[in-house]
Amino acid sequence: MSTPYLPAQPERSEIDATPGVVVLDFGTDWCGHCRAAAPLIAQALAAMPEARHIKVEDGSGRKLGRSFKVKLWPTVVVIKDGKEVARVVRPDAVAELRKALEAK
Repeated sequence: MSTPYLPAQPERSEIDATPGVVVLDFGTDWCGHCRAAAPLIAQALAAMPEARHIKVEDGSGRKLGRSFKVKLWPTVVVIKDGKEVARVVRPDAVAELRKALEAK
């Protein structure tokens, strides 16, 4: 069973101030695209245990998703030391996620 998307969201300022790698995974538990991508995301993240993975429940009126201009689910945003370095929308291959995780 995969970890559910969290309705409680961190503040954007908290994300921007976090050192290291943060992987924001925007979606919902009922989204078919999100469920299909979950094992791919987990597999890519397994190779990078130092990354902080945050599954963020997104939807209308959700501030964090709007601040990152999320339009489709899942959207995976990779942040390093407070700066967005990569983004993958509706991933369908582990390789594209790994490439995003390796972005500088």
